[in-house]
Amino acid sequence: MTTTSSRSSIPTTAPADAWPGLDRVPTGPRTAVSAAVARRLFLAALGRLPVTVHLEVAASVGLGGPVMTVHRPDELFARLGRDGLIGFGEAYLTGAWDAEDLTAFLTVLAADVSTLVPAPLQKLRRLVLRGRPRAHRTTKDHTRELIAHHYDLSNDLFRLFLDESLTYSSAWFDGDQQGDLHAAQLRKIDRLLDSAGVGPGTRVLEIGTGWGELAIRAAARGATVRSVTLSVEQQALARERVAAAGHADRVQIDLCDYRDVAGTYDAVLSVEMIEAVGHEYWTTYFRTLDRVLAPGGRAGIQAILMPHDRMLATRGSYTWINKYIFPGGFLPSAQVIDEITSRHTTLRVTDRLAFGPDYAETLRRWDEAFLGRREEVLALGFDETFLRMWHFYLSYSRAGFDAGYLDVQQLTLARGA
Repeated sequence: MTTTSSRSSIPTTAPADAWPGLDRVPTGPRTAVSAAVARRLFLAALGRLPVTVHLEVAASVGLGGPVMTVHRPDELFARLGRDGLIGFGEAYLTGAWDAEDLTAFLTVLAADVSTLVPAPLQKLRRLVLRGRPRAHRTTKDHTRELIAHHYDLSNDLFRLFLDESLTYSSAWFDGDQQGDLHAAQLRKIDRLLDSAGVGPGTRVLEIGTGWGELAIRAAARGATVRSVTLSVEQQALARERVAAAGHADRVQIDLCDYRDVAGTYDAVLSVEMIEAVGHEYWTTYFRTLDRVLAPGGRAGIQAILMPHDRMLATRGSYTWINKYIFPGGFLPSAQVIDEITSRHTTLRVTDRLAFGPDYAETLRRWDEAFLGRREEVLALGFDETFLRMWHFYLSYSRAGFDAGYLDVQQLTLARGA
């Protein structure tokens, strides 16, 4: 996939009011030193990778592969030196660099993410990060604000690139990567409902409503559903969609923190919501599932996962994704879920489906649809910098799955013997 931005359309700055900090390049003596170090590390790291980086008029580095073109080297290294990978992403937002195939280029980096920085320097990570922003804590006081930052952007924006079910999580193509996205999204939902035994009379709790498709399909099976969300925009549209489907009598959608849910349910379902919980509250999340699950009940969750060693190394860090996309987000590992459930709950994972490549394909289709609706995105009031940010976000995410660095799994949990 290629970017839609030609060189002439690349912003050289971003509006200060909408994108604070992007309208000016870092300067000063300390920046000059850190930029020089960043340049040296950048050349050493990418020089051994299968990429081609056009750095200056007659200079390029890399072993050959996906092409990155650096339009403004001084800006790239100033941002990279001061803010690390956040600065690298910000330099893309301002147009300091571009790539012929952004996803392919980022995939090469993702495949080598643990060794891009030399091991001796990785040991200095905490010292380097001292004084920098930390990941937002997902306390009850702040979680609604953090959720609104992403999910309350605009229902119309999400409509432009999602399928008609408005499902904003990985589809399951079940071996047919050329299959219809909408059918694959419904297949994913139905598999999760099946895994939790949802049928006539089942009392269902959904943690994280999305735009209501799972609740609609559960109600169509004869279940009664309580779905909780912290997104005002999602709640409003989900209620509309539930009513239009004829299931308003079976589905209740509340603005409610998952920690405040009371009652018991035969099935508890949660699709790609644990990523927004925050690592400090993973135990609380699973204890909540345990607390509200009725005897004999089952929970079904879908989760994006990262390798356990990388999770430990990056826990508590503040990333480009935290700054621009999901302020409180952090991905668990499969191992940490097993550890938390075994130590702090009566729940155990009884079934597991991994389908990371399906997420890569889902993201490819979302990105393609988003890029194809460029003028409509601008008509909604978003600007060129937002277009680059969203494309970078979707490509960055897809690269993690293409490289095998990230996975997505459906997990079924039940009480142990």
